[in-house]
Amino acid sequence: MSETATAPSQASGDPTAAETAATGFTAAKQGQPVLSLRDLLTPVMVVVVGVLLYLNVQRHSLDRIESNLLDGTELRAATLQHIQVSVTIALLVVCVAVPLGILVTRERTRKLGGPVIALANLGQAAPSLGLLALVGFYTIGFWAVVLILTAYAALSVLRNTIVGLQQVDSGMLDAARGMGMSPTAILMRVELPTAVPVIGAGVRTALVLAVGTVPLGYALDAGGLGLPLFGAIKTNRPLATFTIAVMIALLALLMDWLGGVLQRAATPRGIR
Repeated sequence: MSETATAPSQASGDPTAAETAATGFTAAKQGQPVLSLRDLLTPVMVVVVGVLLYLNVQRHSLDRIESNLLDGTELRAATLQHIQVSVTIALLVVCVAVPLGILVTRERTRKLGGPVIALANLGQAAPSLGLLALVGFYTIGFWAVVLILTAYAALSVLRNTIVGLQQVDSGMLDAARGMGMSPTAILMRVELPTAVPVIGAGVRTALVLAVGTVPLGYALDAGGLGLPLFGAIKTNRPLATFTIAVMIALLALLMDWLGGVLQRAATPRGIR
C-alpha cells in the first residue's frame, strides 16, 4: 500500500518529466523561428558565387563590347530594374489570384471555379515570348511586360490558394462557427492564416517565374538584365553571356529565399 502511494508522488515530483512536458509545450506554441542559421546558407552561397563571378571577369582581358556589357554601373541599374519588374509582377499576381482563389472556394460562387482555372491555364499555356511579340505591335514599356507576365505566372498562386483553403480542417471551421464568428472573420482569422504556407509556396513560384521570364521583355523596353543578356548573345560574347545568365540565376535564388522568409513570418507560430 505504501509503495502504491509513493509511486505517484515520485512521478509527480520528477523534474525531468515536468521540464520535458513544459519544453514540448513551449516549442509547439512558439513554432520554428522565422530566420535560423541554416537559412543563411542561401544568401552566403549567393555572395560567394557572386564574388567568384566577379573575379572570373577581372582575370579576363575584355574588349570594348564586353566592357560595355559588363559595366558595373549599368549592371547595377539593370539589376534594380529587374527586381522592380519581378516584384511588381508578384504583387499583382497576389492581388489577382488570391481573391479569385477565395471566390471559387466560397459556397455560393464555387461554380465559377472551372472558368477561372481555365482562364488561368490559358494564360500560362500561351507562349510568353509570343504574347510579348503580339503585344509589342501595340504598346511597349514597363506595364506591357508586367501585365503579360502576370497572366503567365498567376496559375501557381491561384491553384495554391484553392488547395490551401480547401485543406483547412473542417473541425476548426466548425469550432469558429460555434464561437459565433462571421464568415468574413472565419476567412480572415482562420482560413487564410492556416493556408499561408501553401499560398506562400505559390507566390514564391510566381516570383521565380517572373525573375526568369523578365529578360524576354527586353525588346519591349521594360528594363532589366534581358538587354545586356541578349546583347551578349547577339554579339557572340560567351563570357558576358555566362556572367549575366548566372546573375539572373543568383537573383532568382535570392528572391526565392526572401520569399521563404516572408512566408514564415506571415505564418502563425502554431503551424510554422
